[in-house]
Amino acid sequence: MSVLILVILAFIGGVILIIYSSKFAVKHTAMLANALGISPIVIGVTLVSIGTDIPEIFNSLISSSIGHADINVGDATGSVLTQITLIFGLLPLICGVFYVHRRDIIITGACQILSIILIFTVVEKGYFTRLGALMMIFSMIVYFWLIYNANKESILHRVEILDNFRPTKKKKSHLLYIVIGFSGVALASFAIVESVIYISTVVGVHEYIISFFVLSIGTSLPELAVDIRALRTGYHSIAVGDIIGSCIVDSTLSIGIGQAFFPQEISVNIILPTVLYGLIASIIVISVIVIRKKLDRKIGLLFIGIYILAYFLLFRV
Repeated sequence: MSVLILVILAFIGGVILIIYSSKFAVKHTAMLANALGISPIVIGVTLVSIGTDIPEIFNSLISSSIGHADINVGDATGSVLTQITLIFGLLPLICGVFYVHRRDIIITGACQILSIILIFTVVEKGYFTRLGALMMIFSMIVYFWLIYNANKESILHRVEILDNFRPTKKKKSHLLYIVIGFSGVALASFAIVESVIYISTVVGVHEYIISFFVLSIGTSLPELAVDIRALRTGYHSIAVGDIIGSCIVDSTLSIGIGQAFFPQEISVNIILPTVLYGLIASIIVISVIVIRKKLDRKIGLLFIGIYILAYFLLFRV
C-alpha cells in the first residue's frame, strides 16, 4: 500500500512537472524563434494550436515506445472529452457569461467532429498502421488551414502577445532553456506513464480507463489556465478557439505521432465506446453553442453534466 501511495504521488508530481515544463519550453521556443527572425504568424499558429498539447504529445511518444498505446489513446481521447465538456462548462462558472461568433464555431467545430470520426475509423480495426497514423497527422494540417482562416483575429492577437516575448538573453541561453523544458516534459511523461501502468495493475482498472478519466484532466489543465486568462482580458474567441483547436490536435497529432513511430494493437472494445461518446458530446456542445451563441452558467452546468455522465456510462466498459 505504501508503494501505491508513492506511485500516486509520483503521478501527481509528474502532471505538475509536465504542465510547468511545457509552458517553460513553449515560452523560450517563442523567444528563440523571434531571435532567429521566424515570422510571428508562423510562431502564433503553431503555438496557439500545439503549445498546450505538448503533455499529450510526449505521453503519446513515451507510452507507445514501451508498448502501451492504450495510455496514449486514452489520454488524447479523454482530453478531447474533458476539454469540450468539463473545461467549456467551467469557464462560464468561473468567468461569467461570454459570447462567441457563430461562423467561427461552425468551422472549428466541424473540424473537431471530423477529427473524432477519423479516430473512430482508424481504431475500429483494433490496431494502428503507420499509414493510418500518418493520415491522422496529415489531416491536422488541413484543419490548421481551416482554423487559421476562421480565427485570424484571435491568432493575430496571440501573435501580438508573442511579440512581447522578445529575446532577453542570447540565443544559446534560450536553446539551453528549451532543452531543460523539454527534458522536464520527457521525464514527467515517463513518470506518468509508468505510474499509470503500476496503478492499473494494482487496482485492477484498465490503463485506458485511468488515462481517459484521470490523466486527461491533468493534461487539460494548461487549456483551462490559458482560457481563463483569455476570458478575463476580454478575448472570448481565443478561449473558444484554443479549446477546440486543442481537441483537434489531440484527435490527430497527439494520437498519431506515437503510433507513427511505434504502430501496435489497441483495446478496441474499450476504446470505441469512449470515442463514440466523445463524438456525441462534441456534436451536442457545438450545436448548443452555435444555436445560443453564448455560454452562461446554465449551459456550463449542462456541459459538466455531460462529462459526469461519462463516468456512469463508460466506466463499466
